[in-house]
Amino acid sequence: MSPDLRTRLANVELANPILTAAGCAGAGRELAQFFDIARIGAVVTKSVMLDPRAGLPAPRMAETPSGLLSATGLQGPGIEVFLQRDLPWLLARGGRAVVSIAGGSPAEYAELARRLSDAPGVTMIEVNLSSPNLADQGRHFTDDPAAAARVVHAVRSHTRSDIPVFAKLSPDVPDLVELAVACVQARADGLSMINTVRGMAIDTTTMRPAVAGGVGGVSGPAIRPIAVACVYEVHAALPDVPIIGMGGVRTGTDALEFLLAGASAVAVGTVIFHDPSACVRILREFEEELEERGVRRAADLVGAAHRPMGAQPAR
Repeated sequence: MSPDLRTRLANVELANPILTAAGCAGAGRELAQFFDIARIGAVVTKSVMLDPRAGLPAPRMAETPSGLLSATGLQGPGIEVFLQRDLPWLLARGGRAVVSIAGGSPAEYAELARRLSDAPGVTMIEVNLSSPNLADQGRHFTDDPAAAARVVHAVRSHTRSDIPVFAKLSPDVPDLVELAVACVQARADGLSMINTVRGMAIDTTTMRPAVAGGVGGVSGPAIRPIAVACVYEVHAALPDVPIIGMGGVRTGTDALEFLLAGASAVAVGTVIFHDPSACVRILREFEEELEERGVRRAADLVGAAHRPMGAQPAR
């Protein structure tokens, strides 16, 4: 008997816990030629902003040991194009849309939330808090729990009650639990973690930074232990808050590790760039991991690493 892969994120039930990570699959169009995007739990879109943005100049990406350094500058066509072109395309193919949003002020986030609430077919909203706060000299909203809470409150206040709001957190903060608690108290329905880790690479041939932005975000397998630790720590502090875990997921075993740490779902990102069908492969491998262990329900594994020795999921 096949395991039950369903997972619940706030009031939303997904067929399985495998999602794409924001920024790594557009709105699903790039992956549709490789697999049926309706097979995975949901597509988390590239972060959408109010207006079109060209982003940072090239080069925007550089390979690093077991990872990728990126600095795109939140490039995108803006909310109008997303609502008219990208969202209908994704829904027409049976995909579930988790829409990532980013802005320069709480008011911009609120307007994005309002526009998405008026659109049919939005499953969830993910609030990308690693966006420059224009009122605070460009510091990221995650740098200040109070600033992050104001954004989350603005989004939740302008989002339909049936659409969950998840706050996406960065690990580059003094106290991740404090940040998570602030977002939950501001009425976030769940948390996504982690965003990329701040890093830099220098091209020793040109003797210049490897990406035009200088400093960028590191993703990929190199950051997975950091991500697992963050999920574990926040789940311990907020055991009833659903978490989407991400950071270097490339196998079904990696997905299993995140669930054991406390995530209810995982998002697949960097591996997609060299293995565009990775999501369905990871889903298959994850199911095989459960079958091998005789686990009947994926949901029973969430947070299992926190339980006393000897406490096992139902078989």
